[in-house]
Amino acid sequence: MGARTRVAVTGMGVRTPAGHQLKELWDTLVTGRSTARTISALLTDGLPVTFACQVNDPAWEEHVSVRHARRMDRVSLLAASAAADAVADADGLPAPPERRAVVAGTALAGNNTREQALLGHAPQGAPTPLSVPMSMHHAATAWITMLHQIAGPSITLSTGCASGSHAIGEGLRLLRDGSADVVVAGGGEACITPNILMSLHRCRALSTRATDPERASRPFDVGRDGFVLGEGAAFVVLERLDDAVRRGARVYAELAGYGRTSDAHHLVVPHPQGDGAERCMRQALADARLSPGEVTHVNAHGTGSQLSDLAEAQAIARVFGPRQVPVTSTKSVTGHALGAAGAIEAVVGVLTLVERTVHPTANLQTLDPRCDIDVARSPRPLEPGAVVSNSFAFGGHNASLVLTPYGP
Repeated sequence: MGARTRVAVTGMGVRTPAGHQLKELWDTLVTGRSTARTISALLTDGLPVTFACQVNDPAWEEHVSVRHARRMDRVSLLAASAAADAVADADGLPAPPERRAVVAGTALAGNNTREQALLGHAPQGAPTPLSVPMSMHHAATAWITMLHQIAGPSITLSTGCASGSHAIGEGLRLLRDGSADVVVAGGGEACITPNILMSLHRCRALSTRATDPERASRPFDVGRDGFVLGEGAAFVVLERLDDAVRRGARVYAELAGYGRTSDAHHLVVPHPQGDGAERCMRQALADARLSPGEVTHVNAHGTGSQLSDLAEAQAIARVFGPRQVPVTSTKSVTGHALGAAGAIEAVVGVLTLVERTVHPTANLQTLDPRCDIDVARSPRPLEPGAVVSNSFAFGGHNASLVLTPYGP
């Protein structure tokens, strides 16, 4: 095989329930304590689920003017803020505007704006002149292009809970095929609203442990009963490794591989044996030109759903061997941010490499005996090797990313 373009992660930015700064996020994850709380910014009367993992104060003022903020849905504020932090962390975008690109993922986009318009709660009545521009799926992508003069490809992906991972993977492909010299890639979601909570509850996706929210998110635990809804955003800056080294950039890690498959099975239920998930991980490893034995950690999709966790555990065990690689679920702490989840977890995968530590899975008391995998219950030293980050969505949309430590 010929030489493969190596791609570096040179900047990262986040807005999560576990923190807005990389160190704050990591420190929260290492404690292994969930951020789920009773919902504060929502009237929950009559709702069967009254808790979630919320982002406290998006802290957008440094990046977005008050005038622009009035024209942005919450998801755009979260995404624009995280992307701006990633760009600053990378020390800018080292390419002419037409050679810059952005790829952003979201599942539900401007859902807050849509609900306000439909329910007549918008300040100017329903709908407002801005209802469509604020709620359209590519609004956050557009704001990021305007704030950072990105005149090259601007792409929005919506593949449910795999959106953020697909966005980062497609950013990798843009660099490999020469369509851009620097890519801002990630995802955002802000969907903690009455309609979404009610809908997810009625399809039996959400945990109902309202009396003890912090213990509700229990990935791979025998007593799991669904996921805890979250929100947030995360973005990375990607460059060709040679370009990053030439300009003296800090390289956090390499994005070495990307896999994407479909279950072709059901609208909301995963393939019962995790067939699509297995093929996705194997495809990502093949793309990275690595063997399963070279992977030392899997950041699982791990939602806390009965069927999803079991299918993923079976797939992981088949790819890497039963209990052969440490596994963790970031959603046990941050909740499930749907289209932003994969991007948040990709950032966590990079931090895992940087900190050389696997963060614990919160609330794991008794591992489901059907899940024949090694789930970390406390912080663990990371052995040298690659990290795989998984995202699997409703509709059977699968994405896996392979991250490797950078060494000159």
